[in-house]
Amino acid sequence: MSASSTRPSYAAVLRTPHARGAFLAALVARLSYGTVSLALMLTVTRATGSYTVAGTVMALFGATGVFLSPYRAALVDRHGPRRALLPMALLYAVLLCVLAAVARAPGTPAAVIAATAALAGACTPPLGPTMRAVWAALLPDRALLQRAYSLDGVAEELLFVTGPLLVGVVVGVASPAVGVLLSALLVAVGTVAFVLSPATEALRPVRRAAKAEEPASRRGTGRALRQPVLVAAAVGLTLSGVELLVVAFAGHRHLGDSAVAWVLAALSAGSAVGGLVNGAVAWSAPARVRLPFLAGGFGLAVAAAGFAPGPGVLVAALVCAGLFVAPALTTTYLIADEAAEPGFRVRAGAWVNTAVNAGTSAGAAATGLLVERLPLPVCFAVSGAVAVAAALVPGHGRGKGLEPDRAGDGTAPARRHSRAGAVKE
Repeated sequence: MSASSTRPSYAAVLRTPHARGAFLAALVARLSYGTVSLALMLTVTRATGSYTVAGTVMALFGATGVFLSPYRAALVDRHGPRRALLPMALLYAVLLCVLAAVARAPGTPAAVIAATAALAGACTPPLGPTMRAVWAALLPDRALLQRAYSLDGVAEELLFVTGPLLVGVVVGVASPAVGVLLSALLVAVGTVAFVLSPATEALRPVRRAAKAEEPASRRGTGRALRQPVLVAAAVGLTLSGVELLVVAFAGHRHLGDSAVAWVLAALSAGSAVGGLVNGAVAWSAPARVRLPFLAGGFGLAVAAAGFAPGPGVLVAALVCAGLFVAPALTTTYLIADEAAEPGFRVRAGAWVNTAVNAGTSAGAAATGLLVERLPLPVCFAVSGAVAVAAALVPGHGRGKGLEPDRAGDGTAPARRHSRAGAVKE
């Protein structure tokens, strides 16, 4: 069945040969990302009795995972999933097991735990970017690819809701270190199944360009990635700021932790609905044109949430804000795929991932400083203004080879002939 001849729908995406099995396997592996953070934090906290040590360990684990992501993705681009992603995932799983063991061992120095966490984070496999690269290789039809990315984004968000709940069940009957071991098992089993799927054969290494061509190629790709990367960072920054502001909102009104959970659940629900609707609509405007409106809408909705007189209005405002989150991030991935030269697809997605995660880290720290100095409505406005400012970043295509997709949603494809060549090699 040809993807391009199929009526664009979520069912059509999953009917693509071998796509369903690869997607489910990738989700199993990516569920480990939803379980490992909470499990590791609880393990280190219980082992050391120090929140400072736990915070340092988590910071090192996250920092090496985030900032080395493009380099790990480059290995997948250069050598393919089976030769790069699989060894990386297995090494990551082994290091998680070692980390669980050293954290539980009595008298282990904090420096040893921190160093092991940093090594584990450095080996985190780029499963999300690789799965999105597989989608792009399997689905040359841009309308189907838009739906695939939307489905992928909503599923990933659900994993980060399900993961902590799964850890909660585990720690109710066993040590938190078992949660870390479970994370290792999930990533190992899921990655093995993923790379053995026939779908990953569509993502093959592409020969590197001649050295004389590389600088110009990289400049063009970098210029085209500027808009999606900056918008992704701004969305991540604003999103993490909102989470902390909701905690402050509940604290000022003595609402309790359960209210925080419900408000943030409403934000996630809005994002899931927005992502599914965005994927189902056949947009006439190109992705680069849509992205500023999505980022700006998110920022304005967050700013408006600061005027909520009570939790009910705040929930409604954040549901509206959430409607823009998944569509904005999905659109950044679509643009990154457009911008990607052959052999750069996994890295392009990884740069967007890195931007989101870096923005999330910076947003929590910056918002923490603001909350102690400014009224909450002003904090909401400042947080929203970051996303609005990102909407002003101009979009640049990669250059020649981009032309309107008459069969898709109007989003320009990334050189049809190059895409086909990359799949066949």
